[in-house]
Amino acid sequence: MDGKGGKIWVSELNARPEIRGRFRRSQPVHFYDTTLRDGEQTVGIVLSPQQKLEIARQLDQLGISRIEAGFPRVSPDDAEAIRLMTAAHLRAELWGFSRAVRADLEELVRLGVRASVVEAPTSDIKLRAYGISRDEVLRRIREAVTFARQNGIRVAYFAVDGTRTELEFLKTVYLSALEAGAAEIVVVDTIGACGPEAAEFLTAEVCCWVGPDIPVHWHGHNDFGLGTAAAIAAVRAGASWVQGTINGMGERAGNADIGEIALALRCLYDVPVALDLSKVRQVSEVVCRAAGYELEAWKPLVGENLFMRESGAVASQFHIPEAIEPYSAELVGADRRVVLGKKSGLDSIEIKAGELGLPLPAEARASVLAEVKKRAIAKGGLLSDEEFREIVGSLAPAR
Repeated sequence: MDGKGGKIWVSELNARPEIRGRFRRSQPVHFYDTTLRDGEQTVGIVLSPQQKLEIARQLDQLGISRIEAGFPRVSPDDAEAIRLMTAAHLRAELWGFSRAVRADLEELVRLGVRASVVEAPTSDIKLRAYGISRDEVLRRIREAVTFARQNGIRVAYFAVDGTRTELEFLKTVYLSALEAGAAEIVVVDTIGACGPEAAEFLTAEVCCWVGPDIPVHWHGHNDFGLGTAAAIAAVRAGASWVQGTINGMGERAGNADIGEIALALRCLYDVPVALDLSKVRQVSEVVCRAAGYELEAWKPLVGENLFMRESGAVASQFHIPEAIEPYSAELVGADRRVVLGKKSGLDSIEIKAGELGLPLPAEARASVLAEVKKRAIAKGGLLSDEEFREIVGSLAPAR
């Protein structure tokens, strides 16, 4: 399939009506970013208010529709970050985070935050852990949502550990939150306990309970490596919002990765997304730099290796991107290049020489390749462009 101006080359099987027809979506999926709150819960990560402002500006340029600005009741730094973001006049909506606790909401009112998720646990496991009964949590939800609405805050009710909650009670919780004034509902897989099929089933149930006029979100984690798949399944079931983070950062195995989800929805299922894919890698770098961590080079969408080719067998197809890549580097704002190392071949040598404008006679290519391999093995890694220039200069000097 080549359905986006020569930029996407995935399997035609994805376009079969029994697969793509299950999405039935004309409106774009929107993204609610929680990098600055849930993402910062990554072990060892601390973001200053200024760093959060810088990330928020990047998220805004990316096209994120809503930015969860933080949890100001428990963090003065988050309160300062919210003030900075508010003054920046971002296009994205700024959302707060609150437990079903009046004091949390009072802090949001003080800061002028006009929308917030309001969370409360719903599974029996979580209720036991907090020492709260079902009746008590229902009372807290109703009171918190009512207070928020009375103070002009739009509420998305967030059912903590919803995927491990008994279905009839979860239905009661959601309908009670809506009756109290919640405007949106979040289906929450707090510890990544749902496979994609279960995520789809539960999201479809919730959409049926609340009706077509209530926006439904999916908030998932990646504990089994299925965060992206579960989010896509939730969209297939009717979720119109996906909550997640940049690079999938978060507690344990992290949150669902917004960039990966958007890429898969657009490329595999032709679902419109409210996100500029060409800017994801740039935002990823900003977040990594601020948080002080590095990503795996092979990570989907943002990994360093995705459009880098060392293998000679693959380099021989470098001039036909669709033969070796499922989507173009241009689509995600990346550069394609050949690198030289132990696995390079004659085509690799020729491409790199042309890239660097180095004359390389055909009779010298084998000896240059042998020296490249020898040095790469001794070095235990890739050669730099300067090292390659040195090899070519010594073995194939310009005439």
